[in-house]
Amino acid sequence: MRVQAKRKRPLKFPLDAGHLAEALGLDMDCGNIPPDEQGAIAAMILPIERKIVLNENSLEFPRGFEESCTAHEIGHWELHIDQNAVQQVEEMKQDGKEIITEPFLCRNINAQQGIEWQAQHFAACLLMPKFKLEEAQRGRDLTNWRHLYAIRDELGVTISNLTRRLQDLGLIYISRSSKQIYPGKALS
Repeated sequence: MRVQAKRKRPLKFPLDAGHLAEALGLDMDCGNIPPDEQGAIAAMILPIERKIVLNENSLEFPRGFEESCTAHEIGHWELHIDQNAVQQVEEMKQDGKEIITEPFLCRNINAQQGIEWQAQHFAACLLMPKFKLEEAQRGRDLTNWRHLYAIRDELGVTISNLTRRLQDLGLIYISRSSKQIYPGKALS
């Protein structure tokens, strides 16, 4: 809503998460982020620089992955980064104080699982708000993979993000063993 309030025209879907980041005062960059001991890193946020960095290797992933990564990092910015503290560090740096900061990177799965879930949920809600999903599903069968792929393309997200969001809303259930899609409790 803060981004929409700054615009004269309504936001269009699929959303460009990079434009949303910039509207929130975050720069976008792409670079080589080497894997750590836990594996590949798709993106990270540099709070003091107010920058989201996408791993250039993640650009090889399916359509919608970049939007998801960017929206996920926006989620961290909005939910987990103390923006008052960022402002204070910026002021201290302007006063000539040497401050060493680290990127915001959630890698400890056990300790950060809640934070990662929150950022991913934020991203899903941002890219696929309920009203947009309701529009996109009109005239479509949510138990048909072809229809889900059409919705995926319409919303500019990955199929895994779409199916997770639909399952979270109770609109579908997907059997892990057969990948068969069933109507969810919300449709019953």
